[in-house]
Amino acid sequence: MQGIVFGESPRWHEGQLWFSDWGANEVIALGPDGGHEVIVKIPSFPMCIDFLPDGQLLIVDSAQRQLLRRDADGSLVRHADLSAVSEKPWNDIVVDDRGYAYINSIGFNFPADEFAPGFVVLVTAEGVVRQVADNLAFPNGMAITPDGRTLIVAESYAERLTAYDIEPDGGLGDRRVWAATPGDHPDGICIDAENAVWYADVGNRHCVRVEEGGAVLATVELDRGAFACALSRGENPYLYVVGQNWGGPQASERTGQVVAFPAPAPGAGKP
Repeated sequence: MQGIVFGESPRWHEGQLWFSDWGANEVIALGPDGGHEVIVKIPSFPMCIDFLPDGQLLIVDSAQRQLLRRDADGSLVRHADLSAVSEKPWNDIVVDDRGYAYINSIGFNFPADEFAPGFVVLVTAEGVVRQVADNLAFPNGMAITPDGRTLIVAESYAERLTAYDIEPDGGLGDRRVWAATPGDHPDGICIDAENAVWYADVGNRHCVRVEEGGAVLATVELDRGAFACALSRGENPYLYVVGQNWGGPQASERTGQVVAFPAPAPGAGKP
């Protein structure tokens, strides 16, 4: 697919690739035949998405500091209020099998303000919000391992993937470096069935597959910035990458596209 303003947050869901076009304020479902449908429009930037276990869509409405839920009839309702935690921009989201949503904030207004550390909050299935991690250097993509026991966060400014144990109450503990990515600034990430992580890198215009410890297993190159990636499930898996030429948050040129590469293993875990 071409003609996207600012593609982000791809998710494989029920045989389609869902993603957000932050520049057009749209959530889009892209079918395997190339046809696509605009599911909903939200005037927000960022605007990341994921799904509850029952299939309901969750949307991080950063502009209004809230988490929205799209109900079965297509209506949007507030799932959680994020404003009491922070007025800074909210970024990525990943939801586990219990319906617990992890959402991060980069901690400062990018690119205008000086750097400040970011953090992660947990939103329970009932919409209760609490902070569960802090002191992250521009947290970006997040993923949960197939066993549901580990959360991995891309720290773009620290050039690393950071892991936490997921505790029974949803809290995060035992922070550690899952993989260093020297020279790369990981953005969106996804996990495959062989427990490897793919991360997208905007400046270096590629996606890289790494195992725990940091060994590089594969790399795919793009002709523009790679912002995020997602894997299909089942046989003949593909890695889908959303990317565009970086022109800042106010860019309006439609340089964005979705490209697909054959992948060595299908997606697993969350998202």
